[in-house]
Amino acid sequence: SVIIVNYNNKNYIRRCINSIKAQKYKSVETIFVDDQSKDKSLKVIKTFNNIKIIKTRPKTKYGSFNQINAYYEGFLETKGDVIFFLDSDDFFSKNKINKIMDLYIKNKKINILFDLPIFLLGKKKIKKNFKQKNFILSSWPRFSPQSCISLRRNYASQIFKISKIKKYPNIWFDFRIAVYSFLIYKKLDIIKNYLTYYRITKNSASSKFKTFNKDWWIRRNEAHDY
Repeated sequence: SVIIVNYNNKNYIRRCINSIKAQKYKSVETIFVDDQSKDKSLKVIKTFNNIKIIKTRPKTKYGSFNQINAYYEGFLETKGDVIFFLDSDDFFSKNKINKIMDLYIKNKKINILFDLPIFLLGKKKIKKNFKQKNFILSSWPRFSPQSCISLRRNYASQIFKISKIKKYPNIWFDFRIAVYSFLIYKKLDIIKNYLTYYRITKNSASSKFKTFNKDWWIRRNEAHDY
């Protein structure tokens, strides 16, 4: 099951949905959760067939909480054994689900996987080298963003239970997932394949967190508390 969460991304929805429809792995359920968009997102998504559309309940003033709630409402509607997260301004490479599912099938001990992002900055496509931190010297692991995360259904239930606390508004869902997984398994299963296109825009949530600015320090303090 692929859960797509959307808020005012009408210009990116078609690329996102088409990337799911183009997958080599054909047994895919798509749940589209609209977080009360004010643009024409719903008009765009309704042009597609075989997609379950959900509208979220009233929003909080914090985007991080809204995102977690939206993914949870989508999760409640899923039937798949493996859950993929996808923000609506991002999209998958055409062989992503096939590759990820193959790993889950071959290794029953894997509960969560992170693939690597191809950053989209305007017309540029950037693949950054990934090297995990030394855990002895670091408070938390390095991890991939939300749209690069997939997990088994039973494990997803645990993740939502621990992540849905309404504290630390600057701590987004991907951080909560990564830290919880690291503490439970003492590692993160990050495959060295670039399978997700991750869009960076001026309006993205991470854009205000410039290294060492005030917002950066506030978020870092919340991260330690979390």
